[in-house]
Amino acid sequence: MYENQDILQRISTETINSANALSVVTPSIYSSLFFKFAAEHGLEIEDEVNIAENELNEKISLFTNLNNETSKNMQQLSESTNKAIHAIQEKDETVLNEVLSETKLLREEIEKLKASVYKDELTGVFNRKWLHDTFLDGETQRFKCAGTFVMIDLNYFKIINDTFGHIIGDKVLIYIANNLKKVDKNIIRYGGDEFMILFSDTVSETDALHKLHSLREDILSKKLKAHETTFKPSFSFGVSKFQVHDSLIDVIESADKKMYDDKIAIKKRVTGIEIG
Repeated sequence: MYENQDILQRISTETINSANALSVVTPSIYSSLFFKFAAEHGLEIEDEVNIAENELNEKISLFTNLNNETSKNMQQLSESTNKAIHAIQEKDETVLNEVLSETKLLREEIEKLKASVYKDELTGVFNRKWLHDTFLDGETQRFKCAGTFVMIDLNYFKIINDTFGHIIGDKVLIYIANNLKKVDKNIIRYGGDEFMILFSDTVSETDALHKLHSLREDILSKKLKAHETTFKPSFSFGVSKFQVHDSLIDVIESADKKMYDDKIAIKKRVTGIEIG
């Protein structure tokens, strides 16, 4: 199931990227682009409908579970608050200690709830919701702080999936995500094989470029094994500074253009995944 969802995410990303290059995009144009990329990935139209329905059902189930957990935690918080008020009035230290223990457990549950909302299920890095809730103004989608933004896209990822299957493809995504964590903690899986890094404002573009270049060279120096075959993954990236109130879309477009130039340059040197 997840395999098909991942394909659908990649198709959606490719469709959006192609649509962004057009001056006018109508629903029919978007639809034709989507089905064009779907055909290239071997995804039937019927599959897309089933995937969408299943994904919606999963999202509804997740939302229901989160709602139930939130209600339970709110009830616990209310009860603990009432107990604390009563204990303070009665100067009952025993009850206050009980409230303290309950509050600590409640905090742990809330942290687990936050993790389930903000983490990408496959790679364990942050997801888009975390980006939007943490860094952006909800109404304007503009940054609430300054920093350095990195857009990352895996090279030849379709070849990896076509050659070794999507299970190996998923393992490569996890491998890349774990390596990206070495350069910063704020890693986001944007969709498919695309990642983002949000460095603080203390990290310059030059610093970020150096970190990503070093990481890419380290990854290129190693080989991954699939069954009895080895191969080398790689990625391309673009870096762009952003200021308070900058639009997320504008920052992504700036980094995306630089990533495209980097992809052209790196593919002159790295012409494939070096299957051996």
